[in-house]
Amino acid sequence: MPHILVAGKIHEDGIDLLKSTPGITFDLVNEVSLQSYAPLIGRADAVLIRTQPMPAAVIADATRLQIVSRHGVGYDAVDVSALSARGIPLAIVGDVNSRSVAEHALMLMLAAARCTVAHDIASRNGNWQVRNQFQTCELDGKGLLLIGFGRIGRRVGSLAQAFGMSVMAHDPYAEPRAFAEVGVEAVTDLETALARADYISLHVPASPNGPLLGPREFSLLKPTAIVVNTARGELIDEVALDEALRAGRLGAAAIDVLADEPPRKDHPLLQNPRVTISPHSAGLTRECAARMAVASVRNILDYFAGTIDRRLLVNDAEITATREGARSV
Repeated sequence: MPHILVAGKIHEDGIDLLKSTPGITFDLVNEVSLQSYAPLIGRADAVLIRTQPMPAAVIADATRLQIVSRHGVGYDAVDVSALSARGIPLAIVGDVNSRSVAEHALMLMLAAARCTVAHDIASRNGNWQVRNQFQTCELDGKGLLLIGFGRIGRRVGSLAQAFGMSVMAHDPYAEPRAFAEVGVEAVTDLETALARADYISLHVPASPNGPLLGPREFSLLKPTAIVVNTARGELIDEVALDEALRAGRLGAAAIDVLADEPPRKDHPLLQNPRVTISPHSAGLTRECAARMAVASVRNILDYFAGTIDRRLLVNDAEITATREGARSV
């Protein structure tokens, strides 16, 4: 009888699926933190995890663990190597959040371009004349650079085109036909593309090589450029971003993710009037939260039933190679 640890609050549809499955028991920890779920991991046969870390030390305590299922598609906070060394698969959900994240990226783009937050505050405080400062700008006719052209990037590109934007994308791993299918210009020279762009939207995983956008990249951008990040906070040098915005070398930024979440109260970007921030909520619409909850629970149930889609196992190849190596010894 598998016992599942649900580490972090998930949509009720996922809980209902667990409750309706015979032979399943589970612990539910609503708080999204390592400290809240770690004491319970020793009795878990499976863990469904949100965005909190899952380091090697915690995995070592999970003596019964057979599978980890991520409530999403990113897995930067999980020590995949530690899982693979023990033959424990890490599953992610399929294409369930691309539409909500893409819509959020466009929302942030529009919010930054139209100074939505600042104008809301000014209007509530009686400053109706803020409209005469002509601070806002349009998307129509502007150039958008997508860094990353997977499912989310492609959907953002399509939505941006509906707003009259010309779209280019940088992704060395995407097939050439992927760009042509949606009428997006493929660019290989990132620095040249950065200099051309009016808007930049990030849709790639974090890199072990450090931030993708730092002082050098910000120096290439137009002083009116707007940077949007719904991917990973580590992609941006936050100190350099804050400095570029305050010095007027960059127009605005709109971000859903930060390197440390939640950020400390004195984080400079929280005090920067040129920044629009949301609390890593791009994929947490009611509809998407339900899809992710059901999909991440389904991965666990399918694993124990022997029917899991192996395309959703991010470390399947590593586990297979480890097992084959052990058999050859």
